Amino acid sequence: MRVSKVLDPASNAVSFTLIGVNGVVEPAERYLRYLAETERSPNTIKAHAHDLKDWFVFLGEHGLDWQSVKLEDVGAFIRWLRRPPDMRGQVFSVLPSIGHHCGEATVNRKLSTVSIFYQHAARHGLDLGELITCWDPGARQGGWKPFLHHISKGAAKQRRAVKLPVTSRIPRLLAPDEVQSILDSCGHLRDRLLFALLHDAGIRIGEALGLRHEDIAVPEREITVRRRDNTNGARTKSPHSRTIPVTVELIRLYADYLDVEYGDLDSDYVFVNLWGRPYGQAITYAAVHDLVRRLRRQTGVAFDPHSFRHTYATRLLRENVPIEVVSKLLGHASLTTTVKTYAHISSDDARRALADAGWFASRTVTL
Repeated sequence: MRVSKVLDPASNAVSFTLIGVNGVVEPAERYLRYLAETERSPNTIKAHAHDLKDWFVFLGEHGLDWQSVKLEDVGAFIRWLRRPPDMRGQVFSVLPSIGHHCGEATVNRKLSTVSIFYQHAARHGLDLGELITCWDPGARQGGWKPFLHHISKGAAKQRRAVKLPVTSRIPRLLAPDEVQSILDSCGHLRDRLLFALLHDAGIRIGEALGLRHEDIAVPEREITVRRRDNTNGARTKSPHSRTIPVTVELIRLYADYLDVEYGDLDSDYVFVNLWGRPYGQAITYAAVHDLVRRLRRQTGVAFDPHSFRHTYATRLLRENVPIEVVSKLLGHASLTTTVKTYAHISSDDARRALADAGWFASRTVTL
């Protein structure tokens, strides 16, 4: 079974489907087509396709019909996901010394995809909606009641029944000397500008790859992230545009890049192929991943493009930039996302805050 890329001949929109031994897996195809029709991003559709691939491979190995599985089978699916791929077909128990193949967050994401897949099927007439979800009265604590509570108070509330507990992980942050090492190891101004932009503006790699010259306001020292269709498949997550102030050093680097390497090339895109093929076309995610692998070997720094975003957000918070401003700069739809992801503190952060508060200087008790 494999995930296959498909292209809509009418709109050139990219999507994905699931191919089995007997051709297209129709239940998965209906759901993936629904995602494409509701204009979900190709990366989202691809991720859901791979999650459903795992589910249907599991069902095939265990001789289960997708329409008649039980909640107990979901538990078996979790155990199956946690095993190394070459041991999933074996019936004996795996020793605890063998690490889990899929982490808790990955397992939960796959369960969420399968849950939504079955809810979609249930809305189209199949009695499957309670496989991964259950219903409870959902009594609300406290005296506050939402608007129209008198209408919805008797309705059941839906929640996913199966979910693994996940340990929160602090994002990987880059030290200043690591960032400098990465920038200095770039052999081209284009590559240096790319990582300098990620560091200076905290944008996502997809937002950087879709950047156009019109998005860079040189006199104002600002860049604007806009959602649009890009030939290299790069996408922004937020449907709303946002403008981010950047340093004068970044603007100078952009000017040097245009003068030394970009030249008279006629292209709207900022980051393009200048030494590879097809010449002048916007660079792709794959090209950036190859570049990151080379720089990781060269510098010894374990990083990915998103590491710059984590570092940017954490640096702003440590400099006491209001969290609502940080959230706006990052393009988060919810302030909760910013708080949950980036408002972590290290022991050094805690010590600095205590020192600023005078905790170590003035003591009322002799120890």
